[in-house]
Amino acid sequence: MSQSPTSFRAIGSAIRLSIRPPRAGLALILAGALLLPFSALALPSFQETRAAYTPSDAWLLARDGRPLQSLRIDRQVRRLPWTRLSEISPALVRAVVVSEDKRFYEHDGVDWKAAGNAAWNNFWGCRTRGASTLTMQLAGLLDEDGKRRGRRSLLEKLSQTALALRLENAWSKPQIIEAYLNLVNFRGELQGIAAMSRGLFGKWPDGLDEREAALAAALLRSPNAAPALAARRACGLLKEMERGSECDGLEAFATLALAGGGRGGDGTPGAAPHLARKLLTEPGQKLKSSLDADLQAFAGAALRRHLAGLARQNAEDGAVVVIDNQSGEVLAWVGSSGDLSEAAEVDGVVGLRQAGSTLKPFLYALAFEKRHLTPASLIEDAPLALDTGNGLYTPQNYEPQYQGWVSARMALAGSLNVPAVKTLVRLGPDAFHRRLRQAGFESLKQSGDWYGYSLALGSSDVSLLMLANAYRTLANGGRWSPLRVTPAGQDIPSPCRQEGCAGVFEGVGRGVFTPAAAFLVADILSDRNARAATFGLESWLATPYWTAAKTGTSKDMRDNWCAGFSRRFTVAVWVGNAAGEPMHEVSGVSGAAPVWREVMDWLHRGDPATGRPRRESRPPSPPPGVVQTAVRFEPSREPPRREWFLAGTERSVVRAATARALARIAYPAEGTVVALDPDIPPRRQRLPLRLSGKAEKGWQWRLDGRLLGRAGGQVLWLPQPGRHRLSLEDGGGRELDGVSFEVRGLRSRPSSPGAG
Repeated sequence: MSQSPTSFRAIGSAIRLSIRPPRAGLALILAGALLLPFSALALPSFQETRAAYTPSDAWLLARDGRPLQSLRIDRQVRRLPWTRLSEISPALVRAVVVSEDKRFYEHDGVDWKAAGNAAWNNFWGCRTRGASTLTMQLAGLLDEDGKRRGRRSLLEKLSQTALALRLENAWSKPQIIEAYLNLVNFRGELQGIAAMSRGLFGKWPDGLDEREAALAAALLRSPNAAPALAARRACGLLKEMERGSECDGLEAFATLALAGGGRGGDGTPGAAPHLARKLLTEPGQKLKSSLDADLQAFAGAALRRHLAGLARQNAEDGAVVVIDNQSGEVLAWVGSSGDLSEAAEVDGVVGLRQAGSTLKPFLYALAFEKRHLTPASLIEDAPLALDTGNGLYTPQNYEPQYQGWVSARMALAGSLNVPAVKTLVRLGPDAFHRRLRQAGFESLKQSGDWYGYSLALGSSDVSLLMLANAYRTLANGGRWSPLRVTPAGQDIPSPCRQEGCAGVFEGVGRGVFTPAAAFLVADILSDRNARAATFGLESWLATPYWTAAKTGTSKDMRDNWCAGFSRRFTVAVWVGNAAGEPMHEVSGVSGAAPVWREVMDWLHRGDPATGRPRRESRPPSPPPGVVQTAVRFEPSREPPRREWFLAGTERSVVRAATARALARIAYPAEGTVVALDPDIPPRRQRLPLRLSGKAEKGWQWRLDGRLLGRAGGQVLWLPQPGRHRLSLEDGGGRELDGVSFEVRGLRSRPSSPGAG
């Protein structure tokens, strides 16, 4: 809505009353002004005043500049962005002028007639309305000292009057009333026309009608008036403007409005509250982020739509992250399901939760890189019990049945648990833990031995943000680099550094896996045939374009995950409950995967109506050091196929491994450090020597070159301080496996006085 100078002249004509200022009064004002310090008469320009105005909020913008989220920073006062006069209802301007300064369009800053009447009435002790004009009130708002309440000395009045005269000479009438309406306090913390209009009536100032305008104008004299008093004053003002019919029901309307019944925000979508709280720090700040406004809205809607369908299965929370693989820019950050959640303030993007099977791709990548396995290697999927020293660890598959001998490709794609644990036994928990830390999982603060073999099944706590960037690492050929939430070239401090953000936004790029190992894992995760035995051929993961994805479910179905990537984007989704309550029969493929698929489809299908391009995603080319060859299995557990191998590991026939080939020392692991406690009897500190599976006849232990005994039975070794090497030998004395470890002796604690 526009408002031209012509409309201002019309408003002025409607309320004009002729008056000429007495020259004596003007002389008195000017004489008094000469006695004031020069700073008291400092006059900012209209442009300087508007530039110095600072809203109480800050705004997070999308990458194209559209507002995503506003955040209240200044809690002392509520100010929205400056409102131009053309964006203010003429009804409000008229009501304010009639209420506060009827001769605004006639005087030169001072209403001499009103001032004379006020002085005369004050002399005779009569109560009277003040004579301050809108220009004088603006002068008080501009004067920092004048903002302090209760100061009404004659000298200050003279200063305000002199400044008002100067304002009238330097500013136009439209500028004066525009600045006044933006700076004046209306009620409570509401300062300025925009905050008042949104806070009391839930609309912008250009939409205020006659009744709303009268109520707003009535508040200027008494911002904290009770609704009944404010309504009476507004009614009087309406009658004065010949709109008395608007008084019907005005008190009830005022009661509702002044109680915040029409309270509204600033109109910002409210699409990224969690990231906004991490980035916005200063009132008036407008920070451009890397987020895509349309994608952010779609991802949030897809999450809420899917969770609404899972409500009966006790799933109400979720989070989504989308990353540009090349730049590392975060394109979507959906921290919660909003009003579906009882803990909407909790940011699911950075919350730490058990990773489930989503860590398995990194385990197999390490095994391929170390050449312990190839995608065609056969691993027995059968019941397993591992002696950990704290009892037996018996991993089980998500489905109760076992599949016998399966290839590493089928084991990873089908998310089989027992083969993953057996793979970790071969590598050692410490080696896997170190590689996970390199991949950005800095939340894994304990040692690999502390997590134990359950690390293969995601018993550790990670964040969705860490997980997404780790999958992006696989998409980028095994190279990790930090993420960013602002466009390239805009440097700001990291949005967060602790807990689920640790290390995600900082650090230099580094190779975590070889390009060859990353390629093999990505190829497996894109293979719908390989995962068909577990998920079927047409699951949510089977996209018509190339993608590689993995789901995961934590213990007791507390967390569902789905993370995966195309050639251009990485998408990660978490579904669960912020309070940690378990869901009912919700797996990763039914909980998080549908949201993952919807978002990934949106990214690639494009939209001609908005100009969003359609994006293809073709399978990546193999890097150097990877070869493909035809392979068959004996016995024929799986159909013949063409398989990828690291150069030098390829073979055309794959046979089930023998116990000899699988023999590994389970404890102590490579690099283990054992600390002896001098207060515990030595016989209570013997170390058990353990294998990863059954021993064949004739196998034996050898420690530091000395035979210890048969490997098939229980051997408890009395540890001695120092460095040691333990080996497993077959009946012919050939070493099958070996580890190095260290035993450290601790000093005994001094006994307490009088201890016996």
